[in-house]
Parts: sequence; structure tokens; C-alpha cells
Amino acid sequence: MKTIQNYINGSYHNPLNDDWLDNYCPADGTIYGKLPNSSAEDVENAYIAAKSAFPSWSQTPLEERSHILIKISELLEANLQRLAEAESMDNGKPIGLAKTVDIPRAASNFRFFGNAITQFASESHESVGMDAINYTLRQPIGVVGCISPWNLPLYLFTWKIAPAIAAGNCVVAKPSEVTPMTAYLLGDICAEAGLPRGVLNIVHGLGTTTGQAIVEHPDIMAISFTGGTKTGAQIAKIAAPMFKKLSLELGGKNPNMIFADCDYRNMLETTIRSSFANQGQICLCGSRIFVEAPIYKKFKTDFIAKVEALKIGDPSNKDTDIGALVSKEHMEKVMAYIKIAKEEGHTVLCGGNRVNIKGLEKGCYLEPTVIEVESDACRVNQEEIFGPVVTLMPFNREEEALQMANSVKYGLSATVWTSNLSRAMRLSNQLQTGIVWVNTWMLRDLRTPFGGIKASGVGREGGFEALRFFTEPKNVCIKY
Repeated sequence: MKTIQNYINGSYHNPLNDDWLDNYCPADGTIYGKLPNSSAEDVENAYIAAKSAFPSWSQTPLEERSHILIKISELLEANLQRLAEAESMDNGKPIGLAKTVDIPRAASNFRFFGNAITQFASESHESVGMDAINYTLRQPIGVVGCISPWNLPLYLFTWKIAPAIAAGNCVVAKPSEVTPMTAYLLGDICAEAGLPRGVLNIVHGLGTTTGQAIVEHPDIMAISFTGGTKTGAQIAKIAAPMFKKLSLELGGKNPNMIFADCDYRNMLETTIRSSFANQGQICLCGSRIFVEAPIYKKFKTDFIAKVEALKIGDPSNKDTDIGALVSKEHMEKVMAYIKIAKEEGHTVLCGGNRVNIKGLEKGCYLEPTVIEVESDACRVNQEEIFGPVVTLMPFNREEEALQMANSVKYGLSATVWTSNLSRAMRLSNQLQTGIVWVNTWMLRDLRTPFGGIKASGVGREGGFEALRFFTEPKNVCIKY
């Protein structure tokens, strides 16, 4: 049994109330550890540590902050195998995915912001005719709260922490209680890299206890949250009257628009990945696939053949394509949507069944599922499923595809496959999303703004947008 502890002021602590949660391995359904369900008192201790560290850390030279963040990135890379194994066991994802995507991206997050902070500049304005100059200071907020999800545990945890501490803030952070292990391991790495005590504090627990205590804390004046739209709305309800800065990266129901003039082979290979990477548990997955009528039948045949060839199995095996879903509860939710699709009269073209893996019979395995729908207005096309389930539907006209793409309450990302430049630019302008990929998917430049509109969130992460969020602008006007 592996016992996870809170990381506060540079050392490890049990929860003050001695309240613990079980940590499950979704690959085999076993309980393999426990973690704190931290109380408001634990959060308060984390805040006190962060507050104490802030005066010194906020005045630490940029070059020194940069050096520490880059050292953290190097140590993450040096511990690649250990961290990938922990991520795979905790989350159920194939270990190959953790080794090639999750852990390298976590390292990249620290390296990127370690370099970005040295290039982050403010503005000045000469007020001609008024004999004055205005310049803007970008000052760290103080103690900030970062709350991250279970689908890309270390990847998204560091996506928040790295810019926050790069900008000179101190952090009280809560990883998902479903996947806490790599966040726990990060504490020792930060200490080894020379991050001062109290700059990063990691408290574990449920959203309704630990997370709420962070959001409600009167002196934590910024919250960066990634998770479900319903939870994001609750956070906003609490934080808005307290005038906290909010960054909310929430749900998605992303369209994948495929036109007959696309690069078919590239599109097909990428669409398999954009549909089922990480068991479809990525907010950016293209779960609604709209295909232009002339190639619809061919696409359906070819796509199903490739889906059925995907290997479902033990996440620790190198040749596994589809690992375990994150939990039994989440698997049951996904399967409930498959049942809804059948009740609505739609056709399950392949998948839809739970899979028993020899020796891992209690694991959370589900066949990748393709559903042909008659209308975009159905529940499986309008509600976020967040699993290995995609829908197919043909269209005849560009305008029809655009209308369906924009029909949901979400607006995170969209993918467009076409060789027509005018169409690509036209749709990119008209799609109601924060991100548009044309002839690709998940191609990320960390300098670019990341986030959605409508029910997909508020604000942007990434690049200088993140550094702007984690700082407050102050204008200074000097008359000479």
C-alpha cells in the first residue's frame, strides 16, 4: 500500500483530521494506496506556508526562478520511466502514451515557462504633449490556487503550476483525488531542484472538501481550474462575489469536419487518434465526426476497420492502444450514454461492450465505440461523454456542417479536413470555438493561447496569456 501525503512547506504531512481516501488502480480494480482528504485546516496551513514564502520568492531574480524551473524539467525527464509507470497505474492509460506525451509535456511546461518569464515584457507609453510617461508593472498576485483534473494528471497539473511560480506567485495546488500519484512525486523533484519551501504546496482530497476550501479561502485571490463545466459553474458562483481572478478550462463536445477533398490517408490516421487517444478522455477529442456525403460510406468502412484493429489491454504492455478508463464510476457513465444512443434509435456500428482482460477482470476496459446518428440534436451529440465513444453523421453542404458544429453549448476546439484554403479560412473564422485545427489535431505550440468559449470556459492558458493571468497590471504615470 502506497501512502500519499500532503506536501506543505517543503515537507510531507498527514491530514490533520486523519481522513483518508482509497486510491484505485483502474487496470485491475484494486486499491493500492491511500491519500488525504484534506480539510480547510490543511488548506490553511498550506496557505500560511505560501504566504510566508511569497515576499522572498516574488523578489527572486528572474534568472534564478528560470534556472529552478528548468532544473525541474530536467529532473522530470530524468525520472521519465518512474513517472510514466506511476501515471499509467494511477490513470489506466497505456504506459507508452505516458512516456511519449504526459511526462515529456510536463517537463516541457516547466522548461517553457522557465524561459518565457525571462522574455515577458510590460508596456510603456510616452504621452506626447502632456510631458508624461506611463509604464505598466506586471506584479505577482500573491498566493494562488490551482486545481487540475484526472485525465492528464501531471501534464495539466504542471500546466498551471509552472506559470504561476514563474511569475513569482506561491501556490496551493490540488490534483485530482482520482489520480494523485505523480503530483505527490513532484514534491521531491521540486525540492531537489532547489524550489524554496512554501512556494509550491500540494494538498490532496475531494473537490467538495479540499477544492472548496481553496476556492473559498478569502486570501487566495486567483483560481485556475480545469474540469467539468458543472463544477466550473459552482466555482464561479463562489469566487465571483469574492472578486477572485478566474481561469476556467471546462468541457468540450468537439466537431471533426471531414470534406471530400481532404488528404484522406492523413485524415483517417489522425481521426483514429483524435477519437480514442487516452481512451477518449481528452477534452480536445473530436467526438462528433461529420463527413461529407461523397466519401461517407468509404470513411465509415475504413474507420470501423481501423477501430476494430485497436488493441485493448493491460496499460503496462507496450503494444496496448486502448487502456483502462479511469474508474468504474466513469466507465458506467460512458456505458450509460451508449445505452441512451440505442434507446434513441441510433446504430452502434462497432464496440459498446465492456472487455474482460485475462488476469485483470476487475479492470475498467471498454471497447472503442462508433455510433451512427440520425440527428445532431440527440443527447449523444449534445452532451459530453468523455470516453472512447464517437458519433458519425454525413452532411451535404458546408453550411450544414457549420451549423451542426456550432449547435452545442460547448466551444473548445474543432478540426477541419480540407485542401480548399478558402474553405479552411472561412470555417476557421465562423466556428464558435477557442481552437481550430486544420488538417491536423493536437498540434500544440506552447506560445499560443489555449481555452474555449461558451460552456467550455473563461480565460486562456498558455504562453504569455498564462503569465498575464498570474500577474496584476499596475500603471505608473510620471509627469516630467
